Amino acid sequence: VQLQASGGGLVQTGDSLRLSCAASGRTFRSATVGWFRQAPGKEREFVAGITWNGGRSLYSDSVKGRFTISRDNAKNTLYLQMNSLKPEDTVVYYCAADLVLGTLSTTPAEYDYWGQGTQVTVSS
Repeated sequence: VQLQASGGGLVQTGDSLRLSCAASGRTFRSATVGWFRQAPGKEREFVAGITWNGGRSLYSDSVKGRFTISRDNAKNTLYLQMNSLKPEDTVVYYCAADLVLGTLSTTPAEYDYWGQGTQVTVSS
């Protein structure tokens, strides 16, 4: 699976952005997928994840109620709708796919494939 993240940019506090992650390969449809983010010098942290059929999703406390993860398996695409953005959301966002474990993990090491990252910058 190859993943290509896009949709980042520069916005103001309170604005919205939608990130997309386009995947190649039919195995995307059976993968648990998620979004992570990483600030310089810090560990990559879980943002949101969703199971293969969209039946279950999980969010970090820092984004719960503001971000929504979704997927369109027909288009092989993962989305992250980000509302009410804050300056602390300013980091690089990565999409990832887990083809093996099958459960909804928040641990980066349990994801097998990663996109290249897209920068989100929220000005105050």
